[in-house]
Amino acid sequence: MDLRQLPALNAVRAFEAAARHESFSRAADELFVTHGAVSHQIRALEEALGVKLFARDGKRVRLTDVGRRYASQVRTALVALAEATREIRAGDRDRRLIVSMLTSFAARWVTPRIGSFIEANPQWDLELLSTNALTDFARDDVDCAIRFGYGNYPGLHAELLLEEVFFPACSPSFNGGNLPTTPADLANVPLLRSDDELWRPWFDAAGLTDLPEPKRGVLYQDSSNLLQAAIDGQGVALTRRSLAMHEIAAGRLIRLFDIDGPSPWQYFFICAPQMLQTARVKAFRDWVFDEVARFRQLFESACTENAKRSASRQIQEKSDARPAPDALHVQLPAAQTER
Repeated sequence: MDLRQLPALNAVRAFEAAARHESFSRAADELFVTHGAVSHQIRALEEALGVKLFARDGKRVRLTDVGRRYASQVRTALVALAEATREIRAGDRDRRLIVSMLTSFAARWVTPRIGSFIEANPQWDLELLSTNALTDFARDDVDCAIRFGYGNYPGLHAELLLEEVFFPACSPSFNGGNLPTTPADLANVPLLRSDDELWRPWFDAAGLTDLPEPKRGVLYQDSSNLLQAAIDGQGVALTRRSLAMHEIAAGRLIRLFDIDGPSPWQYFFICAPQMLQTARVKAFRDWVFDEVARFRQLFESACTENAKRSASRQIQEKSDARPAPDALHVQLPAAQTER
């Protein structure tokens, strides 16, 4: 067999995911790529094979008979490849700690803190898997995970790690430092958008029932990029507490108003039940729950300081707008007034 004739592995993985879901969009979500990337890879695979793997009916797709047979064979091959890789890596597996989590949570919450875990646990080789795909503990080589969801993980050990809320935040220099002072002021400023952080629930919590969900402007698919846009002064973002706290404490973001929006999702620590008592998973669990406790204290402190800064800014704005005493009481002589 000439291995040079085999299709690219990324295209095969895209096909397997799309075949399993019979949806390019769901495959894109699982692989953390765009719908267009999945579509492009599958078209390239079809051209390389000279057959149609999917029948397309508008936005819907379904496997052809050839595609269904190929999907079964591809899935078997990928499982064998994963097992071969697992066997090769098994030699040092007991030293490796593999933790899966959302990309945004890894970047904004875990990365600034993880140094303390590494320093205290040099015996473990930590691997952070940043992905928005759900971990399949029966298939994936993962020890534990932090997931943002409803907490319904059948057959797994799941513990509530951190409650989440949403609130508006922006750069201190946004709009030249002239920041919104009431929720109603948000109708007159650019609101940054994300499919994961819709404004409607927060508008309702703030009593802004007539303010529509923003439809214009850039739509950010990644929460970390949304937060960075707010830090860069591009507008007001509806941020997650877990992602924004570090930036608020550093003064790069200002929380607007003392109104929390509800979150249907929370952060959970999850693992297979048999992994809970392994030394490496237990070490990470103890560390992350300790860090969450410190996070809550730091967040309360940061919000208090943020409120002080906001109050000071409002007092300064009022002071700047107040006419000088002489201007209130002194009138120019008539001759000067006429001149």
